[in-house]
Amino acid sequence: MKKFLIFIIIVIILTLLTCGGFYIYKNNIKNKENTENTENTSKEENTIIEEKEKKQEIEVDEGPSNGYRTIALFGNDSRYDDYATDYRTDCIMVAVINNETKEVTLFSIYRDTYVEMDLDGKTFLNKINQAYYNGIENSLKTINKNLDLNITEYAQVNFSSLSDIIDAIGGVDIDVDADELKYINNYIKDTAGVAQKPEENIQIKEPGFLHLNGVQAVAYCRIRYTEGWDYKRTERMREVLMTACDKIKKLSLKEMSDLADKLLPEVMTNIPKKDLLGFTRLKITKEFGWPYKTKGWENGDFYGPPITLESNVLQLHREIYGDEDYVVPDSVKEISNKIIKKTGYR
Repeated sequence: MKKFLIFIIIVIILTLLTCGGFYIYKNNIKNKENTENTENTSKEENTIIEEKEKKQEIEVDEGPSNGYRTIALFGNDSRYDDYATDYRTDCIMVAVINNETKEVTLFSIYRDTYVEMDLDGKTFLNKINQAYYNGIENSLKTINKNLDLNITEYAQVNFSSLSDIIDAIGGVDIDVDADELKYINNYIKDTAGVAQKPEENIQIKEPGFLHLNGVQAVAYCRIRYTEGWDYKRTERMREVLMTACDKIKKLSLKEMSDLADKLLPEVMTNIPKKDLLGFTRLKITKEFGWPYKTKGWENGDFYGPPITLESNVLQLHREIYGDEDYVVPDSVKEISNKIIKKTGYR
């Protein structure tokens, strides 16, 4: 059986970042009620406390990049409820939050991106999804080393109840074209088996703007054999992700709270819970795949070298962080030259 799609699992992470604050808000209300029942606190004092807590809850601390907060989002290909390191992070995304405007730039790092990493005491070039074999810290280290970032925060999920998430928000509306229709039903069959859901009545008969349930949406994101291959697949994943997030924002307070109750225990993250409420104000305004320019390279396996790493990193920092004076450090230039020497691509 082919691997269950790990791309759609990032929907869970964005769901958490979108509605996790309501989970915390609800629990704060419960705690406040308990406190009010046991303490003789005046109405005026309660109002002051509420305003102070509210201010603390919605505050989003600034990250290390001068007014931006950068968070890595990972999905590994485990079919089990664990985060063991003998898997790969085939889904890697980075959320760059502008703390002033609350706008989010979301970009995928292609899983085959050819970069330098440290693994088992050795330093070598390999595709970036392999870095997770030494754990989440090594994945962060690899991203930071090659993209000249300083990411410390992350969120990660695995395969648990993925199609249920889309079903929980009532499905998503996606335009499925004729080329995609050739493959989606095979993925539906496989996905339904993994998700232990009946395949009956969920096969898609014709292309068009369709309302997809959880199994169908997962199957849509798995498609990678049309024009654009894996690069196009990351576009499908981001399309489903943003569509899901738009629907989540329209849920009622109770619906968001119930959804967060279900999802929060399933995520592995070091993001402080107090920050989640602040994430409800965020809006994704830009999305793309990185490297901006890459080219397939066969060397016993398929790799995607950046063309070049140096120029791609320069463009990233100037466009995403607005740093027009940014200069690529020598460490990244050295890796870029190693990739050029190995592949011959420049």
